[in-house]
Amino acid sequence: MTDVAKRAAGEAFWKKVIYVLNRGGRIDDFDKGYEGAMVKNRYAKQANMYCEKTAKCKNEITGKSNHGIATYVPISGIDGKPIEDEAKGFDLHMITYKAVQHTKSRTITNYYLNALGPENAFLINSVDAKARGMEDGARVRVVSATNPDGVMDLQAGGKKDLIGKIKVIEGIRPGVIAFSLGNGHWANGSTDFVLDGALVPGDPRRGGGVHANAAMRLDDTLKNTCLLDPVGGSVSFYDSKVKLIKV
Repeated sequence: MTDVAKRAAGEAFWKKVIYVLNRGGRIDDFDKGYEGAMVKNRYAKQANMYCEKTAKCKNEITGKSNHGIATYVPISGIDGKPIEDEAKGFDLHMITYKAVQHTKSRTITNYYLNALGPENAFLINSVDAKARGMEDGARVRVVSATNPDGVMDLQAGGKKDLIGKIKVIEGIRPGVIAFSLGNGHWANGSTDFVLDGALVPGDPRRGGGVHANAAMRLDDTLKNTCLLDPVGGSVSFYDSKVKLIKV
């Protein structure tokens, strides 16, 4: 960082650049941010609230035009039909996050990181845990409308139960549960496998915890694809409603 800053800003200013970057930018005092009811540092350029290019495109499944303005659309499948899993008893909104010591996959092989936490858990608010008669550390299976058995089917690799422990905290919104990515491996050296006729023993430490992506909601029309944004095509895993079953 120091060398880059020196080359970019020069000898006279690079220390000031580092100072600003370390503090996330130059932040003015709050009372200097407005002039009357208007913000002082205005964008002052045209902002298009209507996007004609988007409005002229049609959804290839429904044939309807896309919205040309920002609007609220209920959680829906690619066919435009709303997803109403909550009415079927799937009343928890499941999301994911990355733990500070792990990436999505590779760092599970670093045992000094695993010492910080050999397994992850489903984070759940105390209100939701109490309503379900669950205590901190209870083992649960996560199920959804498109994975009612709570099992990850690995085909030739067998099946893996979507079971993990819960961790009761106050720092998560009631009605929401979350699990960190980077745990619950079924490969990456966590199980036995045969290579050129020789058995390579697995290390169960690499499989600790749970990876529950397989419980995320699939699109009813596409069948083998998660819910997605029909305009931008981005994954919408965060639209999944699930249920926890104590085991």
